Amino acid sequence: MSERDVDVKAAVREHYASVVRESGAGCGCGPAAISCCGPITAPAKQSRELGYTEQELAAVPDGSNLGLGCGNPLAFAALEPGDVVVDLGSGAGFDCFLAARKVGETGRVIGVDMTHEMLDRARRNAADDGFTNVEFRLGEIENLPVADRTADMVISNCVINLSTDKPRVFGEALRVLKPGGRLMVSDLVLAKPLPESVRRSVEAYVGCIAGAMLKDDYLAAIRGAGFEGVEILAESVYPIGSSNPDASELAVLGAEGISPEDLRVTAESVVSVKVTAHRSSA
Repeated sequence: MSERDVDVKAAVREHYASVVRESGAGCGCGPAAISCCGPITAPAKQSRELGYTEQELAAVPDGSNLGLGCGNPLAFAALEPGDVVVDLGSGAGFDCFLAARKVGETGRVIGVDMTHEMLDRARRNAADDGFTNVEFRLGEIENLPVADRTADMVISNCVINLSTDKPRVFGEALRVLKPGGRLMVSDLVLAKPLPESVRRSVEAYVGCIAGAMLKDDYLAAIRGAGFEGVEILAESVYPIGSSNPDASELAVLGAEGISPEDLRVTAESVVSVKVTAHRSSA
């Protein structure tokens, strides 16, 4: 791992630790902390805009929805009772708790996160609300602490773009899936290359921008890991440069050496996608 990759990983870990620290003790609506993909001062509003329903927002423990993410990976998941789900970068457990409701008592959900503060919040949320079919494990998504052929589905929400080794992440996702198991992710990708000043910015990387891959390269990385049936289910422009700037834009704006023109090009480049794929049934 290069020195820059080490710096990026440390910055990402510290950023998400600060999200938990600044979000308050329980409700997720503390000071104006910033998430990867939106302000956590209004997590419910952010989540509605990403496609979560009122019923879903009401079904999770207080403090699990920190307004993170760039989509709803469960919108097309069609989970069944008894399924086993692994969430890459599970944060405070929002998507894990939604999945746990769907898989029921006979199913299981495993959340993996590298940030101790996120894990502490998620575990407390699970205990407080009596979730017995969810567990949270410390680990990196490039080296999942999950046995081979464990999961029926692997999900992730705006986390894989933060990895400095995305092909390895997809390889790990394939490894932990059962034959015929499915991948379902929401993530940010690029319609065209970023300006060099943005691409080199650690602040923009933490803001989910600089680490994003070109869309075709992202899909190729999934196929290269051995997945089949790779398909984009939904795609939308990510609103950098809007009148209500989110954390990604603020990260770019606050980074040294990034010009207004570079910001404009960046705003035209970033796309939010929902991608599905599956492991061969053989």
